[in-house]
Amino acid sequence: MKKRIYGSNVLVTGASSGIGKAIAEAFARDGYTVYAVSRHIEEGERKLGSGTIIGMQADVTDRTSLERIREMIGSLSILVNAAGSGIAGSAEDMEIQMVREQMEVNYFGPLLVGNVFLPLLRRNPRSLVIFISSIAGRVPIPFQSHYSSSKYALEAYAEALRMEGKRHGLTTVLIEPGDTKTGFTSMRRKCIPEDSVYKAEAEKAIAKMEKDEMNGKSPETVAKAALAAASRRNPPVRKPVGAEYSFLMILLRILPDKATLWILGKMY
Repeated sequence: MKKRIYGSNVLVTGASSGIGKAIAEAFARDGYTVYAVSRHIEEGERKLGSGTIIGMQADVTDRTSLERIREMIGSLSILVNAAGSGIAGSAEDMEIQMVREQMEVNYFGPLLVGNVFLPLLRRNPRSLVIFISSIAGRVPIPFQSHYSSSKYALEAYAEALRMEGKRHGLTTVLIEPGDTKTGFTSMRRKCIPEDSVYKAEAEKAIAKMEKDEMNGKSPETVAKAALAAASRRNPPVRKPVGAEYSFLMILLRILPDKATLWILGKMY
C-alpha cells in the first residue's frame, strides 16, 4: 500500500472498460475506496484487494447525473478523468457534429466533472486531479487531428488548473499513454467519404494506428502510472507512459517543428 498523501476516496470516470477500468481496479487493490463512474457500469459495491469499488452510473456530459453522485459520496480527494472517445478521418472531411460530440466527452466532460466535484476536493488539505491525456495531446497525429485537438485543449486546461489550484492544496497531473491495447480501438468512429481525395491515405494511416494499438501496452501500465502519481506530494505536470514515449517527447522538444511534422507524417 502506497503512502496516502491525498486521502483514500477516488472517483474515476470512464470506469467500465479499458484504461478507466484498469485504474479503478488498481486503486481498489491498493486499498482505496473507488467510485467507478460510467454510463454503462453495473451499479453496486464490491470488494477488490484491500479496497472497494462502487459502481455508479453517470454521463460526464450530463450535470444532473454527476450532481446525483456528488450528493451520494460526501467526500473525495482524488479525481481521475479517464472517459474518452475517438474519431478518425481527414481534417477536411470530418463531420462537424462528430467533432462536437468528441469535444463534449474529451474536453467539456472533464470541465463539467471539475465544476461538480472540485468543491469536494478543495475541502481536503491536499487533493489531486489526474487527467488521462495522450501522446496525441503533445504531437498532432495525421488523420486523428480532431482527437489530438481535444487532448491539446485538455492539457492546457489541466496546466492552468494546476496553477490556480496550488493555493488551495489542489494539484494536477497529465498521464500521457501512447499506443494502448483496449476496446477504444474498435469503438473509434471513422469519417472517410467514398469520394474523398484523402481516402487511400486515411485508410492506410488508420490501419497502422489500429495495428500499433493492438500491439501496444496494456491498460494496466497506464493504471500503474496513475497510482504512482497519487503517491507523490508534487507529481510531475505530465507523465508519458513508457520509457520510449518519454524519450520521444524529449527528442521532439529538440527538433525543429518542420522536422517533427516530417517524422510524424512518415510514421503514418
